[in-house]
Amino acid sequence: MMFANLSFGRRLRLRRLFGNDDRLFVVALDHPISDGPIITRGGLGSLVAAVAANGADAVVLHKGGLRQIDPARFSDISLILHLSASTAQAPDPDAKYLVSGVQEALRYGADAVSVHVNLGSAQEQEQIADLGRVSDLCDRWNVPLLAMVYPRGPKVTNPGDPQLVAHAITLAAELGADVVKTSYAGTPADMADVVKGASIPVIVAGGPRRSAVPGVLAYVEEALGSGVSGVAMGRNIFQAADPGTLTRRVADLIHPDGDAAPREAPALHPTARSPQPVLG
Repeated sequence: MMFANLSFGRRLRLRRLFGNDDRLFVVALDHPISDGPIITRGGLGSLVAAVAANGADAVVLHKGGLRQIDPARFSDISLILHLSASTAQAPDPDAKYLVSGVQEALRYGADAVSVHVNLGSAQEQEQIADLGRVSDLCDRWNVPLLAMVYPRGPKVTNPGDPQLVAHAITLAAELGADVVKTSYAGTPADMADVVKGASIPVIVAGGPRRSAVPGVLAYVEEALGSGVSGVAMGRNIFQAADPGTLTRRVADLIHPDGDAAPREAPALHPTARSPQPVLG
């Protein structure tokens, strides 16, 4: 069984993420700080409700986004609080900085935290040190840690190089992450070799925006065929014409034995407004 050597509290939180089939479908909504506003019909709360109702296991959000969402939206989906940030306008967009902490995530009721490291960036040493410090706090508070580690930097000419992807996974595992999100290593055969050598579950990033749904689904099928434990998708979900429907189709690939019938959820309507929670 995965995570057998971890504390009870950490295993409990990880089981909320992975369920019974050891697979994970994350919808990443941490883009506003780096890229600007996520424009959705009905607001962020309705988007979270739509992906929760259609089979996503977790969403990644920054702390400020939670103020736009009724906590009741998280009755059927886990919350991963993202601790890292940078903007596309920065002199070095690959430099990531901690803007939240583990205890803060617990105050918000998060099930896990995530930290971003760019392997090969000019500021790599600070990011690795940040991951190490967060890992220690996660151990102290029994909080699952998702490390987002990508080969990115001046010397990185091919982010999908299998050796670099394997290095990214190893970095995450060696610093105590429970799960790693990283780049797809080019081909199913290459990715399969990388995953075989991993000591923690690997989920792949959704990659660049794809204009057609079949392309998104083909990518997910190919990635799962290589042995990864799941997918973390952002813009391919929230920029889709119907995020809920695409979420359901991706979820059915990741969890083929799950309940394919979507739960009731508010429609993403232009006039819909998300309730504002009170966060203590």
